[in-house]
Amino acid sequence: MAKKEQTTWVLVADEAIARFLEQPDDGGDLVPVEEMTDPGAHASIGELHNDSAGRRAGGQPASRLGGGQPLAAQGNATVSAGRDESHKEAEQFARDVAARLTERWQQHRFHELKIAAAPRFLGLLRKALSQQVAATVTKEMDKELTHDSAAELTRRFAPPEVKKEFKI
Repeated sequence: MAKKEQTTWVLVADEAIARFLEQPDDGGDLVPVEEMTDPGAHASIGELHNDSAGRRAGGQPASRLGGGQPLAAQGNATVSAGRDESHKEAEQFARDVAARLTERWQQHRFHELKIAAAPRFLGLLRKALSQQVAATVTKEMDKELTHDSAAELTRRFAPPEVKKEFKI
């Protein structure tokens, strides 16, 4: 079967998962092509705090230190360190997703790209995309849709064409 000349891909992503889907020729639901996950992003903030507390806070519980106040209320360096680490993980994952898109574009796997990503991740992804891939982007949504079904994503990105009949 010959590959169509203009293939459209849809990317839905957040800081932990990226799903690549293809718009089929027959107009049916989007078809999953591949998926990427960032194992580092799956570590909960609590795990980051627990690890940091064990090293920096003399083993006290991460949720409460000195006076029983939450860490965030104390302005603890551990909290900002966790956020910085989370941001670095997200930046790296955005670069990884962008690199995968560049590879697939060079393989002529898609010619048009539509993206839906969590707002912060969409900004990181925009910065990471190559010029060639960025030029293929025809639609962007700053929404987290990674858990939507293929049918739901199809309705958002490739709604069926409405055929109008004219009666004379």
